[in-house]
Amino acid sequence: MQAWHLWNEGKGLELIDPMSVDSCPGDEFLRYMHIGLLCVQEDAYDRPTMSSVVLMLKNESATLGQPERPPFSLGRFNANEPDCQDCSLNFLTLSDIV
Repeated sequence: MQAWHLWNEGKGLELIDPMSVDSCPGDEFLRYMHIGLLCVQEDAYDRPTMSSVVLMLKNESATLGQPERPPFSLGRFNANEPDCQDCSLNFLTLSDIV
């Protein structure tokens, strides 16, 4: 996942949309990114509850834990590739057959 990797290298600001630079200060963007990374941790017990997320977003002095690496990254794929038999044809869903 490109986010989290840049986050660990201290380069999280590289992900900010250039159109948002003037409307969202860098420290605010990094805080939102930090909260987002906490929400995608592999172990559900390590993820914050919605009420905690709301509190973190409202209270700038709330202490944020260190996010762990997310469990997976979907990346990009092309459903028309020959090896992509189980890919979604509408590009909206991805199913894993068990």
